[in-house]
Amino acid sequence: MSGGNPGMRNILRRLERAYGRREWKCWGNGVDVLVDTILSQNTSAANSIAGFRKLRRQFRSWTRVAAAPVEEVARAIRISGLSNLKAPRIQAILRRIKADRGKLDLQFLSAMDEQKAYEYLRRFPGVGPKTANCVLLFAFGLPVFPVDTHIHRIAIRLGLIPPDTTADEAHDLLKPLIRPEDRYATHVLLIAHGRKTCKAPNPACGRCSLLDLCPFGRRRVESDRTLREEH
Repeated sequence: MSGGNPGMRNILRRLERAYGRREWKCWGNGVDVLVDTILSQNTSAANSIAGFRKLRRQFRSWTRVAAAPVEEVARAIRISGLSNLKAPRIQAILRRIKADRGKLDLQFLSAMDEQKAYEYLRRFPGVGPKTANCVLLFAFGLPVFPVDTHIHRIAIRLGLIPPDTTADEAHDLLKPLIRPEDRYATHVLLIAHGRKTCKAPNPACGRCSLLDLCPFGRRRVESDRTLREEH
């Protein structure tokens, strides 16, 4: 395949050298990924994973989660944060899927047009562009590009999107820059880069593999150099 932006291909090659190649793998079935991604909203990866595991251990099936008292679901996912918001949201989505399909299964999305599958997921309250795209990418391997807080931050620092671009807006701006076959690897490697190097506070610009491509990083390194020289 071809297309995409040469600058983005260069970024991907550098990230692969820094963190290793990433081939697509299925992260779970559609319902699993959907619930897991909702739990990941506004919390750390460790806390969302802990909440997901406790939910599965306690209820054993999504049918039981959907039918349980909302207070029990909220207690199970408390570690994931915002449990009083996420618990009823998850239950409402599970019940809607069951009502729509007769069973708790999203496998039908894999046979749908990408845009129609995206629109189906976006109908659910609490499912924004990132959550919908995560389901399509991680469960079904569709060539979408979710934008999380790490990717949003890095894209602004690199000058790939304007500074006032929201994370939701960034999906439509970044996706065309990346070849379809590169979107999974670019997504997971940018997140790795955001966690290990391009952190929100105190990014390690001096050892960043993208430094010469990054206006933010170059300004920061130059500012640090000037301060050292003045003292």
